[in-house]
Amino acid sequence: MLLPLMGVVALTAAIVRSAVSEAATAERAEAAVQAVAQLDAARSGVEHEIVPVLSATVLLDPALSAMAGLSPEMVQAQLAQAEQAIAQAQQVTDRALASVPAASVGAWAAVRATARLVDVRAGAHYRTSSLQDTYRDYLDVSAQLMAAQQEAATEASAQEVTIGTYRATRDVELVAELTQASSRVVPLFLGSQFRLSGTRGSDLDWRAAWTAYTDAQRQLDDLSQPALAAAWDGVRASEAVTAVDDVLAAQADQDTAASLPIEEVAALVNGSTTRDATFTELLDIAVAGAQASSAADRDAADGRRTTTLLAGLGLLLTAAVGGVVLGRSVSRSLGVLAGQADQVSRGELVEVEGGGPREVRTVSTALGAAVASLRRIQDQAQAVARGDLADSVLAEPLPGPLGAVVHASVRQIVSSVRQREELQSALAHQAAHDPLTELPNRAQALLLTAAALSRGRRAGTMTGLLFVDLDGFKSVNDTHGHAAGDDVLREVAGRLSAAVRAGDVVCRLGGDEFVVLVEAVEDERALVELAERLIAATSEPIRLARHTVRVGASVGVAVSRDADTDADVLFVSADTAAYRAKRHGRGRAEVFDEVLRGQLAERAELEAAIRVGLAGGEMQLYYQPVVDVTSDRVTGYEALVRWQRPGHGLVPPDEFIPAAEESQLICELDRWVLHEATRQLAEWRRDAGLADEVPEPTIAVNVSGRHLADRRVVQDVTDALAASGLPAHLLVLEVTETVLVADPSAMENLVTLRALGAAVAIDDFGTGYTSIGQLGHMPVDTLKIDRSFIGSNEPGHGELVSLMIRAAHTFGLTVVAEGVEEPAQLARLRTEACDQAQGYLLHRPLPAAEAGALLRSGACAFR
Repeated sequence: MLLPLMGVVALTAAIVRSAVSEAATAERAEAAVQAVAQLDAARSGVEHEIVPVLSATVLLDPALSAMAGLSPEMVQAQLAQAEQAIAQAQQVTDRALASVPAASVGAWAAVRATARLVDVRAGAHYRTSSLQDTYRDYLDVSAQLMAAQQEAATEASAQEVTIGTYRATRDVELVAELTQASSRVVPLFLGSQFRLSGTRGSDLDWRAAWTAYTDAQRQLDDLSQPALAAAWDGVRASEAVTAVDDVLAAQADQDTAASLPIEEVAALVNGSTTRDATFTELLDIAVAGAQASSAADRDAADGRRTTTLLAGLGLLLTAAVGGVVLGRSVSRSLGVLAGQADQVSRGELVEVEGGGPREVRTVSTALGAAVASLRRIQDQAQAVARGDLADSVLAEPLPGPLGAVVHASVRQIVSSVRQREELQSALAHQAAHDPLTELPNRAQALLLTAAALSRGRRAGTMTGLLFVDLDGFKSVNDTHGHAAGDDVLREVAGRLSAAVRAGDVVCRLGGDEFVVLVEAVEDERALVELAERLIAATSEPIRLARHTVRVGASVGVAVSRDADTDADVLFVSADTAAYRAKRHGRGRAEVFDEVLRGQLAERAELEAAIRVGLAGGEMQLYYQPVVDVTSDRVTGYEALVRWQRPGHGLVPPDEFIPAAEESQLICELDRWVLHEATRQLAEWRRDAGLADEVPEPTIAVNVSGRHLADRRVVQDVTDALAASGLPAHLLVLEVTETVLVADPSAMENLVTLRALGAAVAIDDFGTGYTSIGQLGHMPVDTLKIDRSFIGSNEPGHGELVSLMIRAAHTFGLTVVAEGVEEPAQLARLRTEACDQAQGYLLHRPLPAAEAGALLRSGACAFR
């Protein structure tokens, strides 16, 4: 109901606004018509002042009075009449100007005319203005009021009023034009008589005024109001009008107006006054008619407004009563329906029963259909929650467009659940299998091994594990590329799977390492025979797309012998056995026995002792000086780690470094050496007070391949330099050439370390596979020639050392010779322009105190 009520209110408001607007328009038209009459009265008064003022001016001028043939007695008599007429005319003019309302159209023109009249009257009275100036000034004031009168008439005609009011307003405008022309024609005629604007100009002015007057009379033939037209017929036939018009018409018919005697002029002036009064009465009739028509329009608009307001109020009251009646009739039904809807909103899918008016029954039916759809959605959701994706309820559609969307959503959910199950199965398979060979991966191999060990303990049987490490696989990768290597791994996986029993499991750990899990093992001999079959199958030639390659296998065999063996221990045991097989010549099988068990236990004990030694401060650094071959001065040190192990004395590095390199211990050891070596050199620099011309010594630290491949090595070096305050360019990082070739990540880390400012040296050059031509492409600064070449007397080794020195210098590298122990070796190095050297001949590795003292003394290598 609100919308119709709002429509009624809006329509009523629009009609009322229209009525109010019409009333206001009629009121403005009425005010404008009234302004026309008031301004016409003021203008007429101004023009009626002209004749007596001009007459008085002529009478007061002896020459003009004599020209008119007036005796002194007549002058006095006429002057008294003129002054009386002036006073009366001024009173009429002032009352007319004062009657113009301040807010009317011509108010401002009335104010300006009043001010102007004061000056004009003063000039005429005190004779400060000439006769011509006085005449023109009065005409100017009349013109101002005439313009304001025309503006008021235009304002009245411009209002949006009824056709009757418009015509009445137009009649006022026509009569006003007549009164304006009538009041100006006689003063202008008198002006021509007295030559006030020049002979020719005065005559033209009054003739133009006469023409305007006659035109205005003819336009009155179009008056719309019958009463006004009848009044006009009477006015133009009256003696007051015809007497003046006949005199003026006779003068207008002549080419040049003749001069009238003073008596005829006086009669013309008096007749003009009477005629103008008659025209003013006619204007009053026209104004009264227009005002009456405007008032009638205003009253009609007010009546329509009142009627509309009453009608709108009646409609509102009727609608309110109807709303109350309708509300009572549907409230009971709606209350029941609202209670059911509230239950449905709380998730209670109750039966919906509706009664009452048709609209309520329609809503009840719709709510019941919605509840039925919700029940079906509930059944479908329960089927999805149970995982019963084959339930027939899932195929039942729901009614309507919304039902189609909901059913499509249910189907999408079912499809998503099925896809998720399939994806979970695929992900579980991917997480447990190697993507290249589709064999179980390392994580799955550990789980399978743990499960097999558990079953073996319950059944009292042994479980075996064969660790298969391929021989020669790296060569295939390096020679034929990784794609060929992948083909080899897939072929080996197939051969291993074909060689084992149906219940055995082949897994790929990664790289070129496989394991075979064997349950219910009778004895170790059966496992060894299986290992030999695997070696034979793997060793067969493998035909690739363009080449035929061969690989071999080294197999480690481990067997669970007690209930305490777990999967990790069994893996380590098999791995250790495979490592021994590789050391003993490859292509063979080794069984993990007591000897290997003892070695494994000994290595575990050593690793634990190294970890304790790092934490307990048992590690020490010795510093072997590096000497300039030309000047014999110490240019730096190489930091060499020693282990002061309790109960064992000073342990050389070759007895514990290999054990550390097999685990992450080597990274911890490298980290300790970096911090200690940089700290020590920074301390020496503070205490030594080296001369400006002496180059600052460097400190060289060996970095293992495992640590160099670790992404944390850059941060470790940065931390050590920051903690010690040592400039980066005084640190030399020594790496083996094998690390540079074998591990791309190590190469990337070296590039980053060089960017920090640290120098890089290739240690033990000549013992690996790096060609001399590769030196120009490696991120290195120093080449350290291995001691095996320096101390060798074999043919060609001397020339090879010379070639190394020259090649390194060609690429801008510094050359350091290691292991110099004889004077002849040092002399040969000087001859070959080697840069630096180190060895027992020059200095043995020194404790920190002795190395620092050597640096402070600035001593040469030889005393």
